[in-house]
Amino acid sequence: MHVILDLCIVPLGVGVSVSAYVAECHRIIQTTGLKTQLHAYGTNIEGDWDAVMAAVKQCHERVHAMGAPRITTTIKLGTRTDRSQSMADKVQSVHDQLT
Repeated sequence: MHVILDLCIVPLGVGVSVSAYVAECHRIIQTTGLKTQLHAYGTNIEGDWDAVMAAVKQCHERVHAMGAPRITTTIKLGTRTDRSQSMADKVQSVHDQLT
């Protein structure tokens, strides 16, 4: 099943700045070959459900290995069965309404 997921991983107990942890997660996701789009408060990921969820798990494992004793994660995701849709399609649909 194809999924578009919005991921926000926040390590707790590591201080105020979390950019190193976010960067490491982004590197992990990029190595999977999944389509990604980094934004100010998370990362959009597009691909096969199992591959996307496996990447989320890898991110958690890596952030813990980097010393975060606790992680809070917010996930929003969507699936469709009526037609194929990509992240780019969704953004373009909104842009079309703006012009």
